[in-house]
Amino acid sequence: MTKKLAAILSVTVLASIATACGGGGPAPEPAKLDTAKPQLRQLLQYNRFDPNNNPVGKYLKEKTGYDVKYDMLPVENADEKLNLLMANKEPYDIMKLNANQYAKLSSSGALEPLDDLIRKYGKNMQEAIGPASWNGARLNGKLYAIPEGSSGVATGTALVYRQDWLDELGLKPPATRDELYAVLKTVKEKKNVIPITGGKDPFHAEIGSTFGWYYGPGTNWSESDGKIVHMVEDPKTKDYLAFMKKLYTEGLLDAEWAINQPNKLLEKFTSGKAFMFRSGWWDAANLNNALAKNFPDAKIGILPYLTGDSGKAAQVGIGGVPWFIAIPKWSPNKEEAMKYLDLKLEKDIFKGLAIGQEGVHHEVKDGKYYPILPKFNDEWNFGSDFLTGTDEKNYEAYWQARVRKNEFVQSYYETYQANAKGILYHDALTYAPPIADISKHSQKLQKQAEDAFIKYVTGAEPLETYDKFLEQWKASGGSDMIKAANEWYESSRK
Repeated sequence: MTKKLAAILSVTVLASIATACGGGGPAPEPAKLDTAKPQLRQLLQYNRFDPNNNPVGKYLKEKTGYDVKYDMLPVENADEKLNLLMANKEPYDIMKLNANQYAKLSSSGALEPLDDLIRKYGKNMQEAIGPASWNGARLNGKLYAIPEGSSGVATGTALVYRQDWLDELGLKPPATRDELYAVLKTVKEKKNVIPITGGKDPFHAEIGSTFGWYYGPGTNWSESDGKIVHMVEDPKTKDYLAFMKKLYTEGLLDAEWAINQPNKLLEKFTSGKAFMFRSGWWDAANLNNALAKNFPDAKIGILPYLTGDSGKAAQVGIGGVPWFIAIPKWSPNKEEAMKYLDLKLEKDIFKGLAIGQEGVHHEVKDGKYYPILPKFNDEWNFGSDFLTGTDEKNYEAYWQARVRKNEFVQSYYETYQANAKGILYHDALTYAPPIADISKHSQKLQKQAEDAFIKYVTGAEPLETYDKFLEQWKASGGSDMIKAANEWYESSRK
């Protein structure tokens, strides 16, 4: 996201929230908590654990005094199951929804407007949750959910490579796109390996950003000249695809780019078949352990983000509001549910929810939180599933305890963030509320773009047909998405 859009968003969300919510949420009013607390029912997203027999759930019961019975959506057909539960008016008190689920249920009238409840009982959450997140949950002027923000905007990927091979060839790590091309050519000629492997995700920020193509995984929208632009309509898209096709045609990209799955990339790199690939920091332990097993003397390098044509580097960041905590219209315990949700955001209770007990589940070293293993994994590994909003001033620091479970994961995460400091961009709709026309079409059109991009990179489709693809993409709902995105953008600036 450009500084211009960030500034606009900052001013507009602060103004809208201050007007409608008195700061973080609706203006607080004094409230008396009931002494009798009913059992609450909460619907979670799927994960592989039993929330009703979990130490985190027991901790919350002890600290809040509320007994909560948990159900989960299924791993498959979750939306269909959710729709069925709502059609039957299943008496849940709290539901954790993704953006598309929130958009659909709020528009169907299934969710309780929360402004008054937050005003009466939401003192902690109004202090803990920032104005941008509140704005991201507000639909048609009303809150139908509490926004659960992420741990901050951060980058997840970087290009990693065989440093020992570069040393052997007397080459320096590339710093620009042209240098990358030259290094890949030399590696192909001298080592007879795949210069760069990858695939199935053709939105390659680490390369595209050098063209000023500021997109990547989960980042489809940018702000340009006072408008919101989708990546498929950005003129720089053709430049990016032409370069990727050049790499593929010259044998510098993996010949199996169109079919590779993520596990295959790791396998090719750690078996010595590939020189470079884009790796997530979360894979660092598997990456290093597998390579060390096969090649004990091998060394991995993490490539700093390439300098672009503008003379500056840039890298994609992910953040925003991934979850929305809603109360159904037919909840039998709306006020008690809100009181419980607010108690969970009391500072000390939230800290315990996020990282457990100091000296038992975590410790503090040099002002940073570290997990105590295996206790943290055994008892607090699923703590994030129980979140219903975050203390946004502190959660990023708490959450980073999770990346310190493993020295490789910690090192890669911290290196990626250090390399991306000051150059992160993110989706222009990161802090927009769910937009109905985008929720309706985004999954289908994302797949359409992914398939088309892979065909252009591999030469299965000539780049000369791109305008025809764009026309079809717009006719399939893309025009509706672009129109809706810009309508939100214009309203956010008023």
